[in-house]
Amino acid sequence: MITRHNLAEQLREYQIRSKHDWTSPSFFSSSSSSQFTSRVDIAIFVIWELVIVAFLVFSGVSLYFRHVRLAFILICVTLLLLLCMKITKQIRLARKKKRRMLLPLSM
Repeated sequence: MITRHNLAEQLREYQIRSKHDWTSPSFFSSSSSSQFTSRVDIAIFVIWELVIVAFLVFSGVSLYFRHVRLAFILICVTLLLLLCMKITKQIRLARKKKRRMLLPLSM
């Protein structure tokens, strides 16, 4: 006979088996918990982070050559990219959480 306790244990085991323990590849991440759903997400965020680091390096080089306006523009673009990354990460997490809430308890 299926009881509530058995269903809860099955759900717990399913969650343990299906959980991917990815280390956080993000240099700008605030926590080290697994926030990405697949390797594609990890690759996308690593590429974005490399672009951000490149913008920061280029702004430093432009400051070295005394192009203050260009450095300011590059820093603003970098901050905008960081903000966009944070927003997309929160949207993905919200979608993932919503999808999990729609799963039936018997799974």
